[in-house]
Amino acid sequence: MLLHVPQLRSWLVCSHVHDPHILCPQCDLLVAIPDIAIGQKAKCPRCHTTLTSRWKEPRRRPVGYAISALFMLLLANLFPFVNMNVAGLSSEVTLVQIPQVLVSEDYASMASLFMIVVQLLPAVCMLSIILLCYGNKIPVHWKVSIARTLFRLKSWCMVEIFLAGVLVSFVKLMAYGDVGIGTSFIPYVLFCLLQLRAFQCTDRFWVWEHIEPAPELVQPLRVGESGLRQGLRSCHCCMAILPAEQEVCGRCKSKGHARRKNSLQWTMALLVTSILLYLPANMLPIMITQVLGNPMPSTIMAGVVLLWSDGSYPVAMVIFIASIMVPTLKMIAIAWLCWDANSNKQIDRERLHVIYEVVEFVGRWSMIDVFVIAVLSALVRMGQLMSIYPDIGALLFAGVVILTMFAAMTFDPRLIWDRAGMKSAKEPQDGRK
Repeated sequence: MLLHVPQLRSWLVCSHVHDPHILCPQCDLLVAIPDIAIGQKAKCPRCHTTLTSRWKEPRRRPVGYAISALFMLLLANLFPFVNMNVAGLSSEVTLVQIPQVLVSEDYASMASLFMIVVQLLPAVCMLSIILLCYGNKIPVHWKVSIARTLFRLKSWCMVEIFLAGVLVSFVKLMAYGDVGIGTSFIPYVLFCLLQLRAFQCTDRFWVWEHIEPAPELVQPLRVGESGLRQGLRSCHCCMAILPAEQEVCGRCKSKGHARRKNSLQWTMALLVTSILLYLPANMLPIMITQVLGNPMPSTIMAGVVLLWSDGSYPVAMVIFIASIMVPTLKMIAIAWLCWDANSNKQIDRERLHVIYEVVEFVGRWSMIDVFVIAVLSALVRMGQLMSIYPDIGALLFAGVVILTMFAAMTFDPRLIWDRAGMKSAKEPQDGRK
């Protein structure tokens, strides 16, 4: 159950001294958080970002999900994942064999990317949750390092995107033969669901407060006002409120500033680089399909057209949206955010913030086409009859997705609100924009 804006409004007006305070990491508004009931979330009244949640059994629940997820991941790597039968020839592949095939085709970078974001990072994050919630004997400095690792890496876990890529691969291969799931497919689906649930139940604010209390501030806090106006900043790692001039956080030892240094410059540099890669990524072939000895290179758009002509309209739309529309619109949106964040004109800050959240969320889903190619290359290995190989366009497109993700991460969303003016700074007092 959400704690709605009218309730948060009363917190801003009638907050008690003992209530914890949070500087919203997205808009820099200082909010007082009183006790919330189990199942409730506290949201920022200005940008509606979730600040903290309260879960029943906050230690046992995420640990249970994380242990179950790791067990399912182990099972998923022991047995065949998917299989295919074409004209009496059969082929099956395990999760471990997918990067092995990519390495054999001299695409070790794509193999490394697959192993890192689909298996290694999710496993590390699940193990981190277990250690943080039940590692009572672990020294505090080790817990701090584990927590820093967890919250920095979780956005790079792409298990659900890989599963979507597998489903798209099934639809593509149905035109050539019979495709089926192996013994490890269901455990991997369960691993995906359990991992997402473990992340959902692990509240960042709660974790850091139980590792070590935040450093105390001697100056009075003015709830409902920007931290920058009060000479305060939020630690980008542990959410502790610090004096703006203090570079090193006393709790997590992370270095930071009131605003990310050269945020717009870094964002634009990454954006321009991604655009330079995006053009050849769409013009060069991303995979080569060899049928009866005849190689047929295919670009991203050619694959969409082929699926559409075969009648696979939903899958063609998914690929077109994820691989063509999303990267293009994301690059336009990032450029727009940088332009408006550096502008003094009156703009709709809430709308810009929604655009930023959408960009941050959907950008990683463009990786679906890369995973489709990885699965097809590993599964379709039938000699001269039919084989599929990755090509240079897939590597370039993966670079585009990674660079745009970094561009969204380096952009500081608080810049959207810094020039909102005195009126906008006061309006959150009553929970309205």
